[in-house]
Amino acid sequence: MASSHQSNEENSSDSESSLSYVSDSDHQSDVDLESDNEVFGSQPCKYYNSGGCKNGQNCTYLHTCKYFLKGNCRYGSRCKRSHSVSEVASPGASSRAPDQSRESNPKLTDGRYYQWQLNDGKGWKDIENDHIIEAQYSLPHTKSMKIYNTEHGAVSIDFSRITVYRKRRLKVRRLDDGNTEWIWYCTLRRKWIKYGDKDLKGNASPVKSSDIERKYQSDPTSSFIFSAGGETFEIKFTAMQQVGKKKRRVTRRPLYRQQQAGTGAVQAASALQRVSLGSKPQWQFEGNRGAWYEFKHRSGTPTECSITSDDIERKYQQNPRDTMTFKVNGNSYTLDLGGRIQTNLKNKHTSRIRRVLV
Repeated sequence: MASSHQSNEENSSDSESSLSYVSDSDHQSDVDLESDNEVFGSQPCKYYNSGGCKNGQNCTYLHTCKYFLKGNCRYGSRCKRSHSVSEVASPGASSRAPDQSRESNPKLTDGRYYQWQLNDGKGWKDIENDHIIEAQYSLPHTKSMKIYNTEHGAVSIDFSRITVYRKRRLKVRRLDDGNTEWIWYCTLRRKWIKYGDKDLKGNASPVKSSDIERKYQSDPTSSFIFSAGGETFEIKFTAMQQVGKKKRRVTRRPLYRQQQAGTGAVQAASALQRVSLGSKPQWQFEGNRGAWYEFKHRSGTPTECSITSDDIERKYQQNPRDTMTFKVNGNSYTLDLGGRIQTNLKNKHTSRIRRVLV
């Protein structure tokens, strides 16, 4: 079942699905965050998570780490709370939350790479076409995504905290198969740069995402220290900041993986191709004074371009996070499809790009 979604400035609709999506990137204004909601129903026990529950095994709530159930516990295997639902669910809880007993799989997925789910107090339910959510979550600049036309109305997911905005009785979580490759990024000149890649000046990063992730997994409350260009930097995990002469934002996102065939999920490539019946994706770049222009051949004009919007779309369908090069009047540029950035390779000037449906 296909779903439609909007990424940054995109608009789309799909007659085959009742759900539609919109994502919020760093290019847009911030949204106030809700505080952690009170757990309820088949949710994990708040007393167990805060230090101890006097009801013990008679408790009707799950004695499980609430962050583990969301798929984002910072402590991993070092967490003092249980990360196994089947072992700790009390008699009252097991009858109220049968969907949470994935038995041997500590990450709770049913065989898929990931599962995005919502819970309104009546148990966790899969979000259909969650590969669209995962694809946006894997992009470092995307802060949130709104899902329209659900049984709960419009639902906005905050990717930084894995919570739902302004719906106190609704929970969201991302389940994982335990094999996700996590990528670390920091901001530089309004662009998210992956640790391990070259920066805008062509300088190679002295550390890789895998180095940072290894330290993060060992102790999510610590920090990662490295040196570059004679300067010492510290990545503070709890604050998600890189501290040096300047403070830079840091984020951690999964490397996007297409769901395995045969799991019942629609593969991302196929879904993206039919993201909006009757609409055509168009790639645009931002020009002077905020005006947007389509990528297309302009033979005989001062802005002759070597690629078209269709060329970019074909590349995007193959890999939404890929890069590609092109020329305008002999000048070489790169397109970062995941970061939505165009870079002039000569003067390193950057400008935004976007994908819209027309």
